[in-house]
Amino acid sequence: MKSEDLFNESKNYLPGGVDSPVRAFKPHPFFVEKGKGSKLWDVDGNIYTDYCLGYGPLILGHAPENIIGSVYEQIQKGTTYGAPTEKEIELAKMVINKVPCAEMVRFVNSGTEATMSAIRLARGFTGKTKIIKFEGSYHGAHDYVLVKSGSGAASLPDSLGVPEDTTKNTLSIPFNDVDALSALIELEGEEIAAVIIEPVMANIGCIEPQKGYLEFLRKITEENNIVLIFDEVITGFRLSEGGAQEYYGIVPDLVTMGKIIGGGFPMGALAGKKEIMEFIAPCGSVYQAGTFNGNPVSVTAGLNTLKILDKKFYSGLNEKGHSLRDGIRDVLEDNGYNLNLVGLASMFQIYFTGNEVKNYNDAKTSDVEKFAIYFQELMKNGVFIPPSQFECCFLSQSHSLEDIENTINGIELSLKKAMRI
Repeated sequence: MKSEDLFNESKNYLPGGVDSPVRAFKPHPFFVEKGKGSKLWDVDGNIYTDYCLGYGPLILGHAPENIIGSVYEQIQKGTTYGAPTEKEIELAKMVINKVPCAEMVRFVNSGTEATMSAIRLARGFTGKTKIIKFEGSYHGAHDYVLVKSGSGAASLPDSLGVPEDTTKNTLSIPFNDVDALSALIELEGEEIAAVIIEPVMANIGCIEPQKGYLEFLRKITEENNIVLIFDEVITGFRLSEGGAQEYYGIVPDLVTMGKIIGGGFPMGALAGKKEIMEFIAPCGSVYQAGTFNGNPVSVTAGLNTLKILDKKFYSGLNEKGHSLRDGIRDVLEDNGYNLNLVGLASMFQIYFTGNEVKNYNDAKTSDVEKFAIYFQELMKNGVFIPPSQFECCFLSQSHSLEDIENTINGIELSLKKAMRI
């Protein structure tokens, strides 16, 4: 098989044969030839209905003609300038009009850059050093947040090369736990600059906040002069026009975005209240810079994507999500599988556990061996999802009702194989 040959070759040149660890799975990943609409083609001629969608950015599907056309026009004018463009202003205005907390925007190159900059900004604005994150949450591959739980709320480096001195100011607690958050802020509140949270924990599957949790989080951060950062790299423009903050009716101080905002091209953004955002250089003394910040190609793709994402768009897309989850739920009930289906809007995942999943510890009760079999069987049935139990699956505008029906059938066949062990 050509994918196997390419993987064996790539291991000589790329660490582990891939450019991101999430792309690695046994026995080897397939190599993509092209994507169009809801489908991926690999180099061996296999066709998959795609629910990975580049890990979330492709809300319109692969290679939408209007985005490709607009990008082609821009590339003919140049790919980067090192100087501002009018389109940056236009996209910033659009973000501000859609996202409740956004009064100013700084465009960057990735979600990782956005969260790193948001934390630096919160520290600069408050003059405090510590931050709170939630166990299992992923906010990018930078030292501030690349941590694992230690004793109590203390965090330890989750990678070689991250000094303990870097993570000592990062405190980690369980998601959806009001008592843990209250106790930590009571103990450390005067030193805490920010709480950074995925309002929906989409990097360990798909865990929603329990009723009242985000409201409590907003209240306690306001009372203690702590900057509340919503990491909406995944949920931004995925749940609604205004992201999770519009969906749940909770307005943070800062928001980080990525994936969809770039329309399939590399881009991230940091946005929030003007009084905080004006601390960013050259307006203020919190330094943030990047050669490709506001890159005209990415901005063009993002601008033409966001123009499509109105209430009618989300109504149709979210209805597809309901249909798919309803079909999966029927499969689970009809076959008596004690598994946990989760999801909202155009997001979903099946946890291979009968336990309710409300935080990272609950998610870790999942049977990853059964999930791995399910994943492999899905590919045999022409369905591609992220290869990890602890990732989220996505739908796009391009997924048809026929895609959904075929996927439900494929899921049933794949579960029957996985649940035999």
